[in-house]
Order: sequence, then structure tokens, then C-alpha cells
Amino acid sequence: MSDDHTHVQEFFGARAADWDSRFPDDGPAYAAAVAELGLRAGDRVLDAGCGTGRALPPLRAAVGRSGVVVGADLTPAMLEAAVRAGRGRDGRLLLADVAALPLRSESLDAVFAAGLIAHLPQPEENLRELARVVRPGGSLALFHPIGRAALAARQGRQIGPDDLRAEPNLRPLLAGSGWRMTSYVDEDARFLALAVRES
Repeated sequence: MSDDHTHVQEFFGARAADWDSRFPDDGPAYAAAVAELGLRAGDRVLDAGCGTGRALPPLRAAVGRSGVVVGADLTPAMLEAAVRAGRGRDGRLLLADVAALPLRSESLDAVFAAGLIAHLPQPEENLRELARVVRPGGSLALFHPIGRAALAARQGRQIGPDDLRAEPNLRPLLAGSGWRMTSYVDEDARFLALAVRES
């Protein structure tokens, strides 16, 4: 396991037990972001870096009982918290690295990724792996329940010019990974970039 993976597991493992209580009001923002993915009944969707599974209930609601919802995360403690919260009923939980997903190529209709991009050790390669598992024309949502400036303020830092989520950086990063950005919103209340998998 790389140092990046160990760091991510240590960071999130130490915070898993009280993660949901630290951010109790994020539910509506997750539901609104899922709605923008345009999922239909029967669709197959991955929550990449699912954490405690906060997106799983709205994803399940969007695809219905006939759809497939998979939540993948690198941190066992986060998946355990998802199970304790009852979210394992809304999707299949996988202990997996989004850099090497145990999923067939082009087997999904969409990927939802909340707060993931800042934790990717090799963003272009990792986003290419997400593209691999999505059919051509499928969707990607890169989401955070607060915008870049609000998140930086919460963390006591400044936004630098190399921030991957800045539109001038994110658009070519996605393009180089097999995605075409279709929408970009960075407001205090949310960050949401939508993209379509190129053929």
C-alpha cells in the first residue's frame, strides 16, 4: 500500500465514528447533487470514495430497486460507519481503491464522487479508472457540500492556483482522463462539476 493510501486511511479512519455528526446538515445538498446526475430507474451507479455512505440513500432513490448502487471506499472504518448508519441496505459496499476498481469496464451508467478529487494520489490516472468503468455517454459528478472558498476557510488555508477543483485546472484534467465537463458550479453552499464519459 502506498504512503498516500496509508495517509488517507489514517486520516479518515480516525474521523469515521463521528463523521456524520460533524456534518449533520449535508443531506439535502447530497440529494440535490444526485438529482443533477439525471439517473433513471434501473441505472447502475458507483459512489466512489463513499465514506459513511451519505450519498447511498439518494442514489438508491434515483435508480430504484431495479438499479445497482455500489459504494467503494479505501477506509474500513468509514464502511463500518456506513453499515452502522443502515446505509448498507441502499447499496453494496466495497473495500476498494478507486485507482483499481474491481468492476468490469463500461459496467456503470454513472459515478458520484463527493470530496474525492483532493485525495487522489494520481488524479489523471485515477479519473481515467473511473472513466473505464462507465459506459460511453455515462456521467460523473464531482461534488462537495460547500464550495472551494468556504472549504479553504474552514481548513484555515488559502486557495492556491494549483487547486485541482479550479475550473481552468479541472476541465483539462477531466478531458485528459476521458471525460468532457458539461457543468461547473462553485458557490459557498456547494461545489459540483458534472462530466460525460467520452466514447
